[in-house]
Amino acid sequence: MASHDLGAAVRRLRENTDPAAAGLPGGRRRTRGLRREELAELAGVSADYVRRLEQGRRHPSAGVVTAIAAALRLGRADYERLCALAGYAAVEGQVPRAPGAAALRLLERFGGTPAFLADPAWNVLAVNGAWLALQGGGRTGHARDWNVAWRTFCDARRGISRTDEQAAGFRALLAARLRDTSVRYPADASLDELVDDLRTTSRAFDTLWRVPEPVGAYENPAVFRHPDGGDIRLDGNLLEVPGDGLMAVVLTAAPGSADAARLGEVVSAAGAPSVVRVGQAGPG
Repeated sequence: MASHDLGAAVRRLRENTDPAAAGLPGGRRRTRGLRREELAELAGVSADYVRRLEQGRRHPSAGVVTAIAAALRLGRADYERLCALAGYAAVEGQVPRAPGAAALRLLERFGGTPAFLADPAWNVLAVNGAWLALQGGGRTGHARDWNVAWRTFCDARRGISRTDEQAAGFRALLAARLRDTSVRYPADASLDELVDDLRTTSRAFDTLWRVPEPVGAYENPAVFRHPDGGDIRLDGNLLEVPGDGLMAVVLTAAPGSADAARLGEVVSAAGAPSVVRVGQAGPG
């Protein structure tokens, strides 16, 4: 399975590489991306080797993986994923779980816009006051209360709702990003435990883990059922925090809409603290 995953990843990256970006002439082409022969020449291997690799019939050395990554001009994240698929840990240590001062200040600057910081395993690390004001579901006492994937697949918050299509897309995205995280951090025991618990508890997650669905950009519209302010429809956007290796999820309402007005009212009435690290307060 790993060899086929690696081969599929190499082929996808090859087909999505702009020839000009790889130092090759562009012009009109019958197929997109690089040809196998072109990747082979750039990486210093044979075209037959690339073909067998993409078919899952060859296992490259670490040096060949690096050569292929260089030929495709891969960024750090794609290179790390390719290394991990080949069985070489490009990332040492654990999933980053410590928000820096700058990331916390970023969270605070969103002010009346609900936002939270999460690590690559979807553990929420800190939330701002506007998020607390939404009261998007109470605590259950479970150790994974603050893990977005766990709450989505195994213990959904009753105060947050999505359409069936939105929920399916969000679940696919969570599973896909967790797969990427597990590939990048193969030695993180707590991440392995989370994935095992999710696969054991949720049939939907286990299916997505075994047969991933393609996902596009992060889109997470949801309706928050506030006990005092009625329903508030918000759109979620994900921002990467590269320095800390974290993500910031920001929820916004359409400007001038009734949802924006209701959000402003509940945030103003709550008077919640600007930023709270998880463990210092509940979710509302």
